[in-house]
Amino acid sequence: MNFSFSSFGMRFLFSVILVFATYNPEGYSYFDWVKNIFPSVTIEQAFVGVVLIIGWVIYLRATLRSLGFIGLILAFAFFGLLIGMLFKWGWVSLDASKMVAYVVEVLLAVILAVGMSWSHLRRRMSGQMDMDDVDDQ
Repeated sequence: MNFSFSSFGMRFLFSVILVFATYNPEGYSYFDWVKNIFPSVTIEQAFVGVVLIIGWVIYLRATLRSLGFIGLILAFAFFGLLIGMLFKWGWVSLDASKMVAYVVEVLLAVILAVGMSWSHLRRRMSGQMDMDDVDDQ
């Protein structure tokens, strides 16, 4: 399978949808939909919750398998420090809680998209294949 910027973009788009559908600061998320009635959820809310859990499991498992534990720690450190620099440089104010939430959620989506794409990126950079890639040949 060929990997391109558009395939990374699709992974990023789906990770953004997953993260912001689960929670977002605007109040239009699964969290906001069920927070006041939990644990008495409707069948529709339970269905959407299971769909979100499936999405999270797919993304988190792929990210963990691709990046590994140390890679995931490094990714969170890298993006956590990036967020810290945004605050230090004054690009994002800690007083603007919505903006902080948006920055954190977008960076979480980036980490998930990178995790979903890392095997392809590593193969491109190093020429090495993962064991999962052997069947593709």
